[in-house]
Amino acid sequence: MRSMPPSPPTSDPDGLPPDHAGLSARMPPAARAALAAALPDTRRKLSPRGLDTWLRGIDALMQMGRGDGAVRAWIDAMPEVARELGEDVLADTATACLGFASRTSGAVIERILDTAPLAARRLGDAALFLSYLRFLEHVLARAPRAMRPMLDQLGALLDVLTLGGLRRWADWGIAAHRTDYPGLDAYFSLSSEASRAILKSERKGVLLVDVQRRLTMYLRALWGRDFMLVPTAGDCETRAGLPPFAESHMLHLPDALDDWRGIPALDLYRAQAAHLAAHLSALAGPVPAEGLGALELQCIGLIEDARAEALAIDRFPNLRGLWAGFHCATAPGTAGIFDRIARALISGRAEDALGEQTLADFAALDLADPLAARRAGLDLARRLGTLPYSPHGDLPSCPYRCDNRVLWEYEEIDWSLSAAAVPAQTRRYVSVSEMVNEVEVETAGEDAAEIWVQASELFDDDGTSFNDREGKPPLGPPVPYEEFDHTIQMVRPAWATIREVRARRGDVARADAILAGNRKVTDRLRHLLDAMRPQGAVRIRKLEDGDDLDLNAAVMAAVDTRLRRQPDPRVMMRVLRKTRDTAVMVLLDLSESTNDTVAGGQTVLDLTRSATLLLSEAIHGVGDSFAIHGFCSDGRANVFYSRFKDFDQPWGDQPKARIMGAEGRLSTRMGAAIRHATAHLAQVKAARKLMLVLTDGAPADIDVRDPFYLRHDARHAVDAAARAGITPFCLTLDPRADSYAQRIFGGRNVQVLDRVERLPERLPQLYASLTR
Repeated sequence: MRSMPPSPPTSDPDGLPPDHAGLSARMPPAARAALAAALPDTRRKLSPRGLDTWLRGIDALMQMGRGDGAVRAWIDAMPEVARELGEDVLADTATACLGFASRTSGAVIERILDTAPLAARRLGDAALFLSYLRFLEHVLARAPRAMRPMLDQLGALLDVLTLGGLRRWADWGIAAHRTDYPGLDAYFSLSSEASRAILKSERKGVLLVDVQRRLTMYLRALWGRDFMLVPTAGDCETRAGLPPFAESHMLHLPDALDDWRGIPALDLYRAQAAHLAAHLSALAGPVPAEGLGALELQCIGLIEDARAEALAIDRFPNLRGLWAGFHCATAPGTAGIFDRIARALISGRAEDALGEQTLADFAALDLADPLAARRAGLDLARRLGTLPYSPHGDLPSCPYRCDNRVLWEYEEIDWSLSAAAVPAQTRRYVSVSEMVNEVEVETAGEDAAEIWVQASELFDDDGTSFNDREGKPPLGPPVPYEEFDHTIQMVRPAWATIREVRARRGDVARADAILAGNRKVTDRLRHLLDAMRPQGAVRIRKLEDGDDLDLNAAVMAAVDTRLRRQPDPRVMMRVLRKTRDTAVMVLLDLSESTNDTVAGGQTVLDLTRSATLLLSEAIHGVGDSFAIHGFCSDGRANVFYSRFKDFDQPWGDQPKARIMGAEGRLSTRMGAAIRHATAHLAQVKAARKLMLVLTDGAPADIDVRDPFYLRHDARHAVDAAARAGITPFCLTLDPRADSYAQRIFGGRNVQVLDRVERLPERLPQLYASLTR
């Protein structure tokens, strides 16, 4: 009898894909009916991948446990959102809703999803929609009661406000009515005069979403092709928007514009769109930017702007009048020179000798040659080479021109040759005879594939070990740690990786010189240290209940009894052994910023070394157990951690040399370092554990753009350390640290040092006050 092949997996009886079989059976009746009604139309709107993400979002919202209202809102709203902005927003929206669940009710989440299609239509871009979700999280964190009335008025708000304007309007209302609940409801429901006044002040002239179709038709009529227009949001703290730019064959325009010096905002939109389209039409290929300075890039871009516009004007002469109206302003300084040159190139009339020369050079160009602008721009840069120029401050005044990022081509980094991809060196242990007979070079470099080291140390004439001079410092095995993502209010498991690296040795003589040179500081601390030292056994007398009889008190009681006086019943005493049981972890921030020079010519790192040496002497004098570690980071996959002294290591020349060999480099991923330091402290048996973090700035890293991301993660790591019985304390050298350090460590566990040069004196005093 032939065996039959296995039958393919069948779909769910309700028409769901096999991966989601049984989903409808777990749903409440109302949600099941909504899914059955929406499924046929959703299949037509979404791809198989998008359908899978939509169904996974349904399952996640069901497991969230906030009722079936949010599930039904997801079923009805998200296919339309995906059609407006793309299917990639589905997963991000589901993650955001899971984060909202820790801050608000299911009814509010349902309302957020109900209004999501409206927000998607009015914002018109997936990146702006994700920023809108982060804005909702911001409101929930500051004033949860404001969410429902604001969502009820969302259509009226987005009809006149950009996303930045909406945030400024909301922040004003929260600051004014945070504890005034009736006033908060009136403000966010647009019932108060203040609310309408702020709304009027934040209102922009024209929103891109209202004229986007008209601009698309305008460009199609000019160039005979379609261009994709994408709105960009400016700074949420101000009304300034981003300049237009072209990237990935898309035209990025500000999400809203005001009238400019009497010229309607719609004409400014037309000028911006036509300029970007002219750029794309005239550009044959990107221009190599390697080896060019900021002034040269600006001058080449200025000539290329004029070349692209001249080609467009040849085809459509009326564009000259559209663009020329925006060249009436003249900025001060070097930017004003650019304004006069740009005005001369588009009008054909020069205002000075430099403009005449540039206009003559431009007239001799072959406009069809894509490299002509480069040559003319370099000539202009040579003529302007003696003028002061700032690429951030000397910006032309013309409001329709782009930042010219579409012009430049930069040499791409070959990540296959990066340090992360280079194989680790193999350290082979050999005997002394093999080392002497076989090794052809005295020491191997960092590019050697195999490093020979000895199981027994062999020292050179200067006292250094050959093993320490061979190859790269070996890295310890990777240790993964979680990281807290405040945007989703969830922990990302195994997200950051600690790599322990062997500390370099420095000059011990310099360490001894530092200690000798700060003798006055140590003398002033001596009386503090003597008071903190354990005093051995202490007798506590005059107790009614104790361990031994106090003979002197007993004799006095007997005398009082013979004299017929009331005796003192406190004739016992107890012997207490005074001991200190404290473990201290000193965690040093060794980022690149510690190389900055401060008053006196020293760097922050020099002062950190001096302070650490003095602190170590102080702790050693008291007798407490202590460790000194440091950290820096190069992205979440490479958080480098060095141990200069461990708890079980005696204080002496070796820890001093390692402290003097500390280097400042890379970035500051503080949360991962605090978690690793907490793991080391957890292995120490002590009644009191203190973690003293010495830093000169806020947490930051190269792979994180959100400045609040690593701050929230550091706060999460500090809370975890506190739950483990550790007291974290931060001594920061950043004068602006009040805005973030107290949020990370708590108001009582932060001290800001106003004068960095006082660090060697202040750090040991701080330790004495914390462990008294």
